[in-house]
Amino acid sequence: MNLRKRARPHVEVHTSALNDIMFFLLLFFLLASAVVNPNVVKLFLPRSSSGQASPQKTINVSITKDLLYYVEKDQVPFAALEQKIATYQQANPDLTVILYADNSIAIQNVVSLTDIANKLKIKLVLATEPQK
Repeated sequence: MNLRKRARPHVEVHTSALNDIMFFLLLFFLLASAVVNPNVVKLFLPRSSSGQASPQKTINVSITKDLLYYVEKDQVPFAALEQKIATYQQANPDLTVILYADNSIAIQNVVSLTDIANKLKIKLVLATEPQK
């Protein structure tokens, strides 16, 4: 009877490649989170099949379902909306307004903001989500 212990092979786990993978994943998520636009109020946008890229010199105007108006992230009453947009226009004459309107609001609210943009001679673009 052979009672000697048999020599088992030494098992190693090489984790150097895992460090590289984790570094690239971390880098990817950091870059992806920096690309997200923090100046947008979360809304449910209407859908469109023909989307276009947004212009460079823009401000975001949002209308929530509770009819609250936001210029960038600042809440502005409707009466002061024209003056607030005009101050942005003075800083940048080639301004384009990107309108983020909740899909449940009445179209009259969008038309009222369009009238303000026409009065100030500013381009206005309605933001939509791509159709799925």
